[in-house]
Amino acid sequence: MIIVHEIIERLKDIISKDSDNKKVFDKDVATELDITQVNFATMKNRGKIPYDKILDFCAKKKISINWLLYNQHPGSLIDTTDKYWIRYYPNIKVSAGGGSFEENQDFEQLDIPEYFIKFFGGINNIKNIEAINVTGDSMEPTLQNDSIIFIDKSKTNIQKNGIYAFLFDNNMFVKRVAKKGNQFIMSSDNDVYDDMLCDLADIKIYGKVISTLNNI
Repeated sequence: MIIVHEIIERLKDIISKDSDNKKVFDKDVATELDITQVNFATMKNRGKIPYDKILDFCAKKKISINWLLYNQHPGSLIDTTDKYWIRYYPNIKVSAGGGSFEENQDFEQLDIPEYFIKFFGGINNIKNIEAINVTGDSMEPTLQNDSIIFIDKSKTNIQKNGIYAFLFDNNMFVKRVAKKGNQFIMSSDNDVYDDMLCDLADIKIYGKVISTLNNI
């Protein structure tokens, strides 16, 4: 289990070492994470972990995320690995039928080879990519049950038709999305399923599906 106060203490240790071992307070951690002191205090009290902010902090400081979150010490404070990785959420199920979603889910580090970087929009875009499992068959044959899809969270504006993950009625879905006036048409690749028609105000686009891992 990830304990928030332990992570905060590790963050303070890192910040202190970078500041001639001066005493570090919660407000200093909030500043480093680019979070207001009020929001930081709220998250701390609720035991919430700002994963996106911590990932940015680790990338900037070249700190091992495993050490920071799980106390898996890499042997030294600085982890100089040249590996590239993205966040993989094994417990989030994006549905081509009925998925589940909860913010701040635990993620795993998914290492990717350097020659895959271009498929994810380049090195600077890696932070926007997440990997999530698909459940259901409504997007077959394009996306199969238990496929892993790669979502670019920076692509939320529906300018051209494409496959998107979106939140609707507290669930996450993946469909082909086309904008029509003030509504979205959500289409399945499996002809057995009917299209969904949703008002713009009723859904939130989570990101565009840019790649997938399927069984053959």
